[in-house]
Amino acid sequence: MASAATDSPPPRRALPRRAFAIIFWSSAATAIGNNGLTSVLPLIGRSLKIPDAMVVSIFALSAILWACSSPFWARASDRYGRKPLMMVGLSGFMVSMIVCGAVVSAGLHQLAAPMAIFGMLLLGRALFGLFGAASNPANQAYIADHTPREERTHAMAMLAGALGMGTLVGPWIAPYFIYPGVGIAGPLFTFAAIAAVMLVVVWRFLPESRKRQETPEQRAEDASEPAPEKRPPLWRDPRIMPFAFYGFVVATCQTAQQQTLGFLVIDKLGVTPLAAKDQIATAMAFGALAGLLAQWGLIRMFQMTPRQLLRWGVICGAAGNLLVAVAPDYHAVVAGYALASLGFGFARPGFTAGSSLAVSWKDQARVAGAIAAVNGINAVFAPAFMVLYKANHAAPFFLNMALMLGLFAYTLVSPALRNADPAAVSREETAMATIERSDEGGA
Repeated sequence: MASAATDSPPPRRALPRRAFAIIFWSSAATAIGNNGLTSVLPLIGRSLKIPDAMVVSIFALSAILWACSSPFWARASDRYGRKPLMMVGLSGFMVSMIVCGAVVSAGLHQLAAPMAIFGMLLLGRALFGLFGAASNPANQAYIADHTPREERTHAMAMLAGALGMGTLVGPWIAPYFIYPGVGIAGPLFTFAAIAAVMLVVVWRFLPESRKRQETPEQRAEDASEPAPEKRPPLWRDPRIMPFAFYGFVVATCQTAQQQTLGFLVIDKLGVTPLAAKDQIATAMAFGALAGLLAQWGLIRMFQMTPRQLLRWGVICGAAGNLLVAVAPDYHAVVAGYALASLGFGFARPGFTAGSSLAVSWKDQARVAGAIAAVNGINAVFAPAFMVLYKANHAAPFFLNMALMLGLFAYTLVSPALRNADPAAVSREETAMATIERSDEGGA
């Protein structure tokens, strides 16, 4: 008995708290900057006389580049390590914000025509799409490297909370960074400085995710996996595709709602863009609080599985979008946005953790790249939602509601989504390992 215990591999250790805190706050720094930019972009666009649809399309090019580069960066994290790729992502975000801030400042001082400013903003965001995408797959894979299956849903929910933190803090603090001289370009320079601080922290204090001896759990995962040469391409892999499709639709709906919210608030109040900045920040803050309530409170309190998160996420999201669509005033818009954000707070950890649990530990970077890609490419459709918004202010939110009700039906019929339960997966793997040991004994 003692010999067997001595020869067995050590149990898989949980992610150290300091390492998780560094990953969380580096993700939050990017989220703060992106959401702060989203909240001030309507002010920037209308101040520089750039059409609303073109303002939203600034994110579309970076989204395409993000989706295309994420799988590359995920493979690179397997080859070069998680930490270097996190640093590449933070550096890309920092440089992108500096470029965008300089361009906006030039536009405010009328140093270039609005269309020239628009083109340079596209270039600045393209830098983020190309290089900023490096950090997300590395963050997710780092956590999966160190987190047992039964704890992964909670860990992924906590990491997703970085997005909620960014949504809460970014729009709230952005107005305080409007400085004399640079005006509404000030927040962009400040977010670049925050990213620079986190870049130094990651460089100095985050240990690299190192390969360790396989545990019995990991050997059981590998036994259930097809050989690498027999695996289907990523986008035809039946283990991953349902989660990727679900995540793409959810991310599209959330992005559409976030990017139309500022314009809806301005139009609902009937005031100038600068006069509405506090109300926009307040609405986004309530949405972020609702998302954090889901990710940091309700998921852990009720020990929700990915399967439950996938279903409750789209139910709450559909109800929230319906409320925004029929809202008679600003306060109803805020309530609907908060309810929808609660749903997104359930859904994002649901498809992220579910996809991670669906594959073995060796494929964590691969699936992280896929999820990062679908989280980015959705912004391509934001201009289409703005066209709908111009035609009818309620139309984008009714469309969101219909899409999420369709996803709810999909969670009921898709085998992968129906079985997104880590306890069930663990039971299957234990049974498989037992059968294999019996076969070995018989041989």
